[in-house]
Amino acid sequence: MDKRYQVFVSSTFADLQDERSNVIQTLMEMDCIPAGMELFPALDEEQFEFIKKVIDDSDYYLLIVGGRYGSLSDEGVSYTEMEYDYAISQGVKVIALVHGSPEKLSVEKVEMNPEAQDKLERFRNKVTTGRLVKFWSDARELPGLVALSLPKTIKTYPAVGWVRGNQATDNTELLQQLNDLRQENNRLEKQIQELRKNKGEILNLAQGDDELLISLKCEVINNRQIEKKSWQQEVTWNNLFKCIGPKILNGENENLIFNILSEYIASRKYGNFLYPEIDLTDFEQIKVQFLSLGYISFDSIGTNGYWEITSEGEKYLLETMSIKREAVEANNE
Repeated sequence: MDKRYQVFVSSTFADLQDERSNVIQTLMEMDCIPAGMELFPALDEEQFEFIKKVIDDSDYYLLIVGGRYGSLSDEGVSYTEMEYDYAISQGVKVIALVHGSPEKLSVEKVEMNPEAQDKLERFRNKVTTGRLVKFWSDARELPGLVALSLPKTIKTYPAVGWVRGNQATDNTELLQQLNDLRQENNRLEKQIQELRKNKGEILNLAQGDDELLISLKCEVINNRQIEKKSWQQEVTWNNLFKCIGPKILNGENENLIFNILSEYIASRKYGNFLYPEIDLTDFEQIKVQFLSLGYISFDSIGTNGYWEITSEGEKYLLETMSIKREAVEANNE
């Protein structure tokens, strides 16, 4: 299917107009849909609510950092940083292009205020920690960096994308995907029914502090060098459910659950890593186990699968994660 991906372009505005123009032109040449705030060079809180909806509709988030921190919200945080934080919270994959030598920029393109300089430095540190970053020094470099980084991100983290309406209805590939999802759903339901024929059998399922080995791989950053790592990590069922339980209270896309679990399990061994991926077989085992325990329900809408917590799962989550009064009193003594 011929997909087009929407890419949200985030940056300060007045000082990076040429850079934004170069990036947006490259995205259009790559058959992507650029989305940005060209219509809102001066932002406020009300407009930021609209921006969040645009980010929600985007497949990828492309950040350009120069020598300015940008306009501040009422909380004293720049709208650019607020956009970045929101994209991260929603699980949107980030491509970061950071100026390598902001001190060499002309006066009109750098922060002169010491407080703004400090906030920019902290923002740069946040962006460049724990993810692959491309550094640039000239606006003419950006098209090449985008052309190299975006395809790799799309390949590693394929997103939903956009298709023409006539393609979506007529495409046999989509129908096949829908059929596969229905078959998978039926298979999981049959497994659950078999496991629950005797209610006593649920007690024999691995759960709680029982441990399991998860196979995963990622790229590890060590002294600016990137190494590919693969290993098996030991985790408990309790910790896995604590990781995803709060995220699925109102239902969540299965792809995001996969990314959340991958990042959590990788963080048990490494601090700075990129592109973590748990083994798909292990991921399916986790899904089946939580379905069998009655903690989650699974549904498919179109080509997307969704996890949602059940009443039993919510009860279990509250029991395991709620702070008990005795614990609070003990900490105060």
